[in-house]
Amino acid sequence: MHARARSTRSTRSTRGIRATVAALAAAAGVAAFAVPAAAATTAPASAEPRFLEPADLPPHPASSWYGGPVTAGQPDPLPVCVGEALPSIATHRSYGTEFDTSAQQITVVERSERRAEEFAALLRRDLAGCAKKLMQKDPDLTATGKHYGRLNVEEGAHVYGLHTDSAWGSSDINLFSVGRDGTTVTIVRWSQMGTFQHAQVADFKKTTVTAVNRLY
Repeated sequence: MHARARSTRSTRSTRGIRATVAALAAAAGVAAFAVPAAAATTAPASAEPRFLEPADLPPHPASSWYGGPVTAGQPDPLPVCVGEALPSIATHRSYGTEFDTSAQQITVVERSERRAEEFAALLRRDLAGCAKKLMQKDPDLTATGKHYGRLNVEEGAHVYGLHTDSAWGSSDINLFSVGRDGTTVTIVRWSQMGTFQHAQVADFKKTTVTAVNRLY
């Protein structure tokens, strides 16, 4: 009788150990499959917008372009025409050559597409009225603006030109573009000494398309 009881207890103990081992194995299996699931839910947010590379800018006949670091905040000094509208959340990168040609890209990520659309419209209005505003501020300055049209890239981009001629003899040509991809607005500026005849409009339009396409 006692032997049969010990045998029964032994059988129950063995079954209990087997059940425990099976439970641990099952738990380990669940844990192993749970790790990737947890990793998937904590995946990093979408990447920050990317910026132009120096080689993407309109080619200079006598110099290569070089680029500075991508920097958070507004550029200092603020760029003409668009600077007053830039929020503190802007990010920018400056470019230069060995001569008098420079460029800049500024990007702003808004909280919604509607805000981005409104911000892009504000920048376009500022660019359209920039020449008149500059001459009102400085009677010794003659400024002329042009709109080179819309580019069909993502949610669209517009290209503008600005020539300024001062009473003391300086003459500068600037090209601007404002483009949008979803909630992100980017501004590209190119400038050098000269007039509208020196503006590399076709090359600048290619640069703008690259800038907007490259954001994401």
